[in-house]
Amino acid sequence: MRATSDWLSTWARFRPEAEAIYDVARDRRWSWSELEIEARRQAGRLRAEGVGPGDRVAVVAHNRAETFTLLFAVAHLGAVLVPLNWRLSPVELRWQLEHCGASLVFVDAEHAGLPLGRPPLRLDADPDAPPADPAGLPGSRLEDPWMILYTSGSTGRPKGAMLTHGQLHWNALNTTLACDLRAESSTLTFAPLFHTGGMNCLSTPLLHRGGRVVLVPRLDAGEALRLVRDEQITHLMGVPTIYAMLAEHPEFGPEVLASVQDAICGGAALPASLLRRYLELGVPLRQGFGMTEVGPNCFSMPHARIADKMIDAPAEGTVDGTGGARPETCVGRPIHHLEARIVRPDGTECAPGEPGELLLRGPVVCGGYWEDPEATARSIVDGWFHTGDLLSRDAEGFFYVRGRLKEMYISGGENVYPAEVEGVLASYEGVGQVAVVGVPDARWGEVGHAWLEPLPGATLDEAGLRAFLDGRLARFKLPKQLFIRPELPRTGSGKIDKSALKRASLAGAARVDQEAS
Repeated sequence: MRATSDWLSTWARFRPEAEAIYDVARDRRWSWSELEIEARRQAGRLRAEGVGPGDRVAVVAHNRAETFTLLFAVAHLGAVLVPLNWRLSPVELRWQLEHCGASLVFVDAEHAGLPLGRPPLRLDADPDAPPADPAGLPGSRLEDPWMILYTSGSTGRPKGAMLTHGQLHWNALNTTLACDLRAESSTLTFAPLFHTGGMNCLSTPLLHRGGRVVLVPRLDAGEALRLVRDEQITHLMGVPTIYAMLAEHPEFGPEVLASVQDAICGGAALPASLLRRYLELGVPLRQGFGMTEVGPNCFSMPHARIADKMIDAPAEGTVDGTGGARPETCVGRPIHHLEARIVRPDGTECAPGEPGELLLRGPVVCGGYWEDPEATARSIVDGWFHTGDLLSRDAEGFFYVRGRLKEMYISGGENVYPAEVEGVLASYEGVGQVAVVGVPDARWGEVGHAWLEPLPGATLDEAGLRAFLDGRLARFKLPKQLFIRPELPRTGSGKIDKSALKRASLAGAARVDQEAS
């Protein structure tokens, strides 16, 4: 069965002159008909290079419209697109190119000089190339991989998640229903397209729906706010750091954000103070949750419940007073065509308020990991994807993020969930971002190290933080070390890089041990 992923041809028939993509850096607006013709040109180019069903085609480029034309071109051929993280070193990029066995690699001008071990092709549009006839091309099936996205590799070598045509179709449909996407809807995509947040949170769902994507290569807060106003952007997606940068800009205000109908935050919990700033302007900012391998859109918070669930709820975040989850970690309920369970290590269902591992099942689960059957078998069992995330749910069925299963550490025989400690620290005035990691300790087995990034213009001191924590957390949950830094390291998706912080903590602990000896 051919996949229903030839979205461009469909919208080129129904809305040929409507705008599909605005590539801001190149100041080019692409209509649906122009985008569809270029995708067919790319398909002809790929076919001439010998690309066929199942072949992998990599791309290393900043956000630009041609990445999407390449995405739809490989669909015509039954091939697979592999967007690679241009922030990686050449050694890391070469490893991923070899791992996925890419037939070709496309680059933009900024990355043309990278030593990738093979001659790259330029991604630029070719107006002189003849468009291929889709009827004469192999096409794709819903179960075929359409994209391989490499995970961050926080626990070792990155894994290539195989995103099928079916997964992207169902994620687009789920997102349309959960976010009320329409043909008149639009988004500003500044997250990189090598990350599922940039590619699949709102961009591909809007292209599926016939909406509009405004592309920028990177975030500039002032430019982003002006584009939101001038382009009448209706839907936003970003991490807390992005929303904080926008809120701190002088142009942040109700007139600029008047067109925004929905705003989703991913990657980390929103500070309550930041959430209030957006709600006061009438912007329904809400916590999202998802991952490369599933969705990525998995839960949705009804706009009418944002305030009472994420701000006005009891400190423990549940209506019946159980559970210990922070209100700002509430991600809502599972969206359409997705089942969710929270289980104990023995596989039994957790009670309301009890944290356990989140399992997800449905057509939005990926097709496994490329060339890694062991990792696939560990992650997908009887159709259920084992996320490794700790969540709980309240009596109403609302879900709360409690942390990562592997991030939990045991101090003095007691389980400590970093997300809980981070939540208390985040409520201290002047704290912008915070991350807690568990490290080995000779006396307690493991202890917590907290890393903090102040808000712009704020000053933090360890004595004040210690005094604030006293009485707010059990003694065994108190971080043994507090590290205050102007800026914490980020991953390619904008999340705090806890792996880097743990390495730094371990290196610091080793120095202390050497000095003591």
